[in-house]
Amino acid sequence: METDITTLERHDFADPSALALQLAETIADQLNKAIAAKGHASLVVSGGTTPLQLFEVLSMQDIAWKQVTITLVDERFVAPDNERSNEKLVRDHLMKNKAEQAGFISLYGPAQNASVAAVTAANRIDAIQKPFDVVVLGMGNDGHTASFFRGGNRLDQAIDPETRAIVLPMVAEGAGEPRLTLTLPLLTSANLLILHIEGQKKLSVLEEALSDDDAMQMPVRAIFAHAKQPVQLYWAP
Repeated sequence: METDITTLERHDFADPSALALQLAETIADQLNKAIAAKGHASLVVSGGTTPLQLFEVLSMQDIAWKQVTITLVDERFVAPDNERSNEKLVRDHLMKNKAEQAGFISLYGPAQNASVAAVTAANRIDAIQKPFDVVVLGMGNDGHTASFFRGGNRLDQAIDPETRAIVLPMVAEGAGEPRLTLTLPLLTSANLLILHIEGQKKLSVLEEALSDDDAMQMPVRAIFAHAKQPVQLYWAP
């Protein structure tokens, strides 16, 4: 994989179980350090099927979970009891066991549309101290991350490193429902920025992404172009 070591640090594992164990420990260590330093910590996670095993393992880690605030990288504009809700996924698979005591800030809120919901979500996210302590991103087979979809109606603003926006609505052909997404600067400024992918297909997509810099075509490129710390790639076949 052709990329500068200052942009990417790669961690390969034999299987997803080994990855989940190590990544959960890494996240726990970062959160515990943040709590020791300032009394609280923030964890921003992604949805989808890839992080499910990680969430299960992370929920058992010894962390002062009462001092941890969890939120989402992005969300579908659906109610939290909808099977496609990322919030439901996080509550079902992460916020249990020891992690049941963590706080959670929703991106979704009942509103006329996603644009209105984004405004109220931005107010809630703005209350979390920045930079975030840990951000865990995923990536789709089309090279999207968060709800940064190629062809998205607000993509140029969402991946603008100078944007003042905190949460944006996003409508894109590949997105299904309208989405709510955190913007690029909030993600790339994280103290620990992780990209968690699994399978040879996604590794090939990432290699393609790293071979060029057109973020409008493969939006994950914007993460590598603007990350304040090396992106920690966790991959298993």
